[in-house]
Amino acid sequence: MIKVKKNIPGLFGIFIILCSIVCAVFAYFIAPDKSPFANEMHLELSTLIPGTEVSFLHLPKEDSSSTSFIQQLIGGKVSNYKSIPIRSFTVSDSIVAYTHYGTEYLKTIPSQELVFSEYKSPIFTKTYFLGTDKYGRDLLSRLIVATRISLAVGFISVFISLIIGITLGLISGYYGSWIDKCILWLINVVWSIPTLLMVIAISLALGKGFWQVFVAVGLTMWVEVARVVRGQVLGLKQMEYIQAARVLGFGDFRIMFKHILPNIMSPIIVISAANFASAILIEAGLSFLGIGAQAPMPSWGAMIKNHYSYIILDKAYLAMVPGMAIMLLVLALMYVGNMLREHLNVRG
Repeated sequence: MIKVKKNIPGLFGIFIILCSIVCAVFAYFIAPDKSPFANEMHLELSTLIPGTEVSFLHLPKEDSSSTSFIQQLIGGKVSNYKSIPIRSFTVSDSIVAYTHYGTEYLKTIPSQELVFSEYKSPIFTKTYFLGTDKYGRDLLSRLIVATRISLAVGFISVFISLIIGITLGLISGYYGSWIDKCILWLINVVWSIPTLLMVIAISLALGKGFWQVFVAVGLTMWVEVARVVRGQVLGLKQMEYIQAARVLGFGDFRIMFKHILPNIMSPIIVISAANFASAILIEAGLSFLGIGAQAPMPSWGAMIKNHYSYIILDKAYLAMVPGMAIMLLVLALMYVGNMLREHLNVRG
């Protein structure tokens, strides 16, 4: 009886990736701060320690609107009230007296102006489980919403690199001759340029923004895919079943994409997992340099940039928490890549 050895690191990686995907898709339902980009600021609540509880007073806004399920799933929920952090309060039949957080001045407001529709009381308590950043925003909410940015960059960048790399690799390996020399020359030129330097150059050429990161990272990651595909095609195009397909009169396009490509998917899948991890690291580096995702859009790299000065203070967790998130997701992807390499290795 053959015993199958469980790949514990690989299973751990799959679990982390699945949790990240759930957090990315349902970010605005999971995050405590459901505002767009989790960008509800209260400067008086800057750098609160984890576990801090703060009381808030709800005041209605003049312009109120409803948010559908799809709208909240994609862009968050626009609040119909204004939240005021308070230190203490007293409620009577006609007025509510409260002390604003960080001050000692007592303010009053008629009780009929308060919001009772969504809460039984106009005053509620919110817990900041990971504290707040230097702008008074919920760190946990920003961390969850930023998962969407990292995974989106990874998915789309890898998709772009696969389209370019597989196409050029198939053409180069299948046709050979001067076509192979030209494509191989292009591959070597792009390969010789440092990846981060090329990404920065493309990002600056296209401009700062979210979609520019997709294009920039994708245009630098296709080289490795093209080299692997070319090497696999050079070996497979001499096989008997490829020669038989040519004799039967099948076209080159059909042979490349229906007979060769399905047989070289194993190394492509493995290299895609590694490129996914690289894309997340590159996006974090770009955001740290200020040319990636722009504010108020949350990004793990931007969160580190905004709080790296706190590392030498007593609030180093503000920079370490997003750094640990990057490390955990990249480690999970590498574990999954290693597991795929073991399971897809037919010779082994």
